[in-house]
Amino acid sequence: MGVIQRVVKPRNQKSKRALEAKEPKAIENAKSAIFIRGPKSSDMVMKAMRDLHSIKKPNVAPEFYGKKHPDVRPFESGGSNRVEFFCKKNDTSLFLVGSHSKKKPHNMVLGRMFDGHLLDMIELGINEDTFKCLSDFQNTKVPVGTKPCLLFSGEAFQNDPTMKRVKSLLIDMFRGESEAKHVRLAGLELSMQFTAVAPGLAGGPFKILFRSYRISTKKSDNVRLPRVELEEIGPRMDWTLRRTHIASDDLFKTACKHIKNAKRTEKRKTKNITDDGLGGTLGRIHVPAQEIGSGRLQTRKMKGLKDTPEEKKDKQLTKIKEKRSKAENARKVNVAAVFGEENGS
Repeated sequence: MGVIQRVVKPRNQKSKRALEAKEPKAIENAKSAIFIRGPKSSDMVMKAMRDLHSIKKPNVAPEFYGKKHPDVRPFESGGSNRVEFFCKKNDTSLFLVGSHSKKKPHNMVLGRMFDGHLLDMIELGINEDTFKCLSDFQNTKVPVGTKPCLLFSGEAFQNDPTMKRVKSLLIDMFRGESEAKHVRLAGLELSMQFTAVAPGLAGGPFKILFRSYRISTKKSDNVRLPRVELEEIGPRMDWTLRRTHIASDDLFKTACKHIKNAKRTEKRKTKNITDDGLGGTLGRIHVPAQEIGSGRLQTRKMKGLKDTPEEKKDKQLTKIKEKRSKAENARKVNVAAVFGEENGS
């Protein structure tokens, strides 16, 4: 027999709002991440995790798991269960696990969840010769929560199927808010560059060069376009792609399925109502053909067309005068007829 899934029903409005926040949405919220320290970690790995944690803010778990967790080994058998537990506990869909060992020095595992279970996961090795943290760059940083401009260079991100998933995972990790309705030129302050280096003829793993720049605009000769300058603010990391856990095509297609949530995301369209360019609202009214000549148009019940008391008295007096005049005329005709016959005889 299959396992029957328990349907959670909200007991009050607060729990109902919490369940609605976890439901799939047509326009997703910013994905949160949790940072976990593995069984062993080096100083370089901890610096890299702190830097990525500061870049990811405020979309991070409230607690940074800096303590050692010997049971967090994502690529080993059953090791992902502990990661799924931490992600479900903190309501996060992204995770980063840092570790260090003799076989896997300066190791970072980056992954994402779908429906409470592991979807994709990659293992990256940091090159200690070229690594520089944020504190090594003595310059002005960007504010916390700045939405970055992500740039991907290299044919591997377009041709290799594994690197395509790596690109998708990096976008989910660093994109910030999912929807940007308007883009302001002065608001583009942070740029992240990811360069894929393919292995040579001798073979080997792919390499990903990660750089972060602060965008500053200066005055230029062109009136409309300013002069753009880039200043590296860190961190600087050269990653080596090691092990990967890629979801199947069917599961990835299910995870990318768009869900129509018109109740909270889409504005219902109203018929025959449009907006003009000046912020006003225009409406169209359809009036059916009116049969005025046939007498079907009822006006006596309308309050605006009723007679006033003075007008009613005048009409009544007019009717009485008309009746009296008719009676007088009839009497005169009869008298003339009677006396006319007598004179003739």
